[in-house]
Amino acid sequence: MDPFDVSIEDKAALLFQINEAALQTDGVNFISSGIQSVKEQRLLATTEGTLIQQTFLRINPSVNITAVSADGRDFQTRGNVAAAASLGWEYILGLDLPGNAPRWGEEAVMKLSATPVEPGTWDLVLHPSHLWLTIHENVGHPTELDRALGYEANYAGTSFLSPPEEVLNKLRLGPEFMQFQGNRTEVGGGATVGFDDEGVPAEAWPIIKDGIFVDYQTTREQAAWISDLTGITRGHGCSYGQTWARIPFQRMPNVSLMPGEDDYSEEDVIAATDHGIFIEGNGSYSIDQQRYNFQFAGQVFWEIKNGKKHRMLRDVAYVGRTPEFWNSLAMIGGEQTYELGTTFGDAKGQPGQSNAVSHGCPISLFRNATILNTA
Repeated sequence: MDPFDVSIEDKAALLFQINEAALQTDGVNFISSGIQSVKEQRLLATTEGTLIQQTFLRINPSVNITAVSADGRDFQTRGNVAAAASLGWEYILGLDLPGNAPRWGEEAVMKLSATPVEPGTWDLVLHPSHLWLTIHENVGHPTELDRALGYEANYAGTSFLSPPEEVLNKLRLGPEFMQFQGNRTEVGGGATVGFDDEGVPAEAWPIIKDGIFVDYQTTREQAAWISDLTGITRGHGCSYGQTWARIPFQRMPNVSLMPGEDDYSEEDVIAATDHGIFIEGNGSYSIDQQRYNFQFAGQVFWEIKNGKKHRMLRDVAYVGRTPEFWNSLAMIGGEQTYELGTTFGDAKGQPGQSNAVSHGCPISLFRNATILNTA
């Protein structure tokens, strides 16, 4: 359903329902909610005879619930509760935001009295609502070919996955069960298209296969730069220009960690963890210009003890290096745990351009991560 066919009155009524539901939780002081809708119509005509018209819908719900301590000296917010998607209004209705708002409010209140994390070595169970951003930063960006070859060095940085001849089909980035895919066809994906801005049909292809780095993100021109290494002469359909006034260049497709064949559930992954932290949602983060050293926080943290969720923690961040992090991947959930996370604004280029992109993943277990207390 086109969100622009839904009346402002109906949209506002839904937002008021969300706010009223959250404020029913004792201890919740503030809430903000909103829905961002985008409808984009693109027409591509080329001297090669291409004539393609495409229409894209994107929608982004936001809910931020804040609780303030009784003495007024601390406040905590629960946000990042639902992902954006390239879908219609039916996606918003399916989220049941009013029905979930009281739970998110309770989590905001619980964060005030959560136990400060003990720094050290912990296992991590990362929910897709958190892991998608880690994927974006340390798998999505370093596998952009133009970045790996230095064309983004003056603005966004370079890549540890360089030079191509030394890493393609050689570098192990994870265990054999780890598969990453570039995909411009995934339903609901922010970077999903029928054709890219060079008229190349959208496709899916392996970026990391059986834990080995095998391919980059490419345009028509770029494919020839590494075809002697990949055996692929066709571009992967990664050309995009934000508007008619911007030159199309290589932009990130949906890059996703594929679910496991063993079909483990969230409960199975938690049960396999004796001393760990379960992380939901995105928080602050930082990463170096090569996408190698990083630090990530989240929204909600639960201690896992002897295979069960125990108590809420706070002030948690994990640090690491990208190859070591992904090689510590010990277990992934099945298709039932797979979810997409999406950003509406991924910046690149000079003059700057922005595009939407998604990253899917199942729930995932990482061993022996270094945990900091951020307080």
